[in-house]
Amino acid sequence: SVISPEGCAAILWRDSARAPEAADAMKITASDLASFGLVDAVVPEPLGGAQTDPEALFRTLDEVLESQLRELSAVAPDALVTARYDKFRRMGHVGGEFFETT
Repeated sequence: SVISPEGCAAILWRDSARAPEAADAMKITASDLASFGLVDAVVPEPLGGAQTDPEALFRTLDEVLESQLRELSAVAPDALVTARYDKFRRMGHVGGEFFETT
């Protein structure tokens, strides 16, 4: 997005405190991005946020990254490249046919 949720809320409602509502409307939350297939995984934060328990976050990140690398290591490199290419080609596609311009 070209604007933060705080900026969006300030413009729409003249109240930056409504940033969570703006983030929901902008569809930029982690769960939104996952549902759109834009992210490979959502890493859960410790209760209260990463700043409350950085070590717990590091352990979680380690587990998630190891799991992702294990999965990716089992896939042929050519298949990985094709899947990644296809994923990025789908980004921004909302529905209907996708047409390339020349």
